[in-house]
Amino acid sequence: MAERTAKTERKTKETDISVEINLDGEGRYDIDSGIGFLDHMLTHISKHGKIDMTVKATGDLEVDAHHTVEDVGICIGTCLAKALGEKKDIARYGNRSVPMEDAMANIALDLSGRAYCVYEVNYRTEKIGDFDVECVEEFMRSFSSAGKLNLHINVPYGSNSHHIAEAIFKAVGQAIAAAVKIVGTDIPSTKGTL
Repeated sequence: MAERTAKTERKTKETDISVEINLDGEGRYDIDSGIGFLDHMLTHISKHGKIDMTVKATGDLEVDAHHTVEDVGICIGTCLAKALGEKKDIARYGNRSVPMEDAMANIALDLSGRAYCVYEVNYRTEKIGDFDVECVEEFMRSFSSAGKLNLHINVPYGSNSHHIAEAIFKAVGQAIAAAVKIVGTDIPSTKGTL
């Protein structure tokens, strides 16, 4: 089996980002986005998805975290799409439900080649520390768009914003692991392409 690895870089007037992933890794990570909470969340995708991940980012954090979060999502999604190539042999679909104390996150995704994100989440606070909770949605939308995948995120209940976000990222990691798993010998689509 060919290595399912990818690298990407993104430089704009707002951010400078490099990302490397290995879909067949052990969940090792080296993550420094300049945003502590985002780093913490990305470690969950890596660990629970068994994806080796390196993320190095600098951004205009003097403005806020939005541009950096969005562009890191773009870079990780781009790497996922590159690493999968023509998507031969993969399961294609992944879904997981992850509890985190008071919160439950339900994630379903399809590595369809068509980007779409449904985000049904309510937080009781606007921030987790100094991190805007709306940035979680921005990350997921940019990740699904660049990764060309359907991503449905539903949190039916939860009272602690940190727990809600953490459950989401853990479940996304596990759903990715399920979807990229090698299960066959062809492209999982009646179209013959994804």
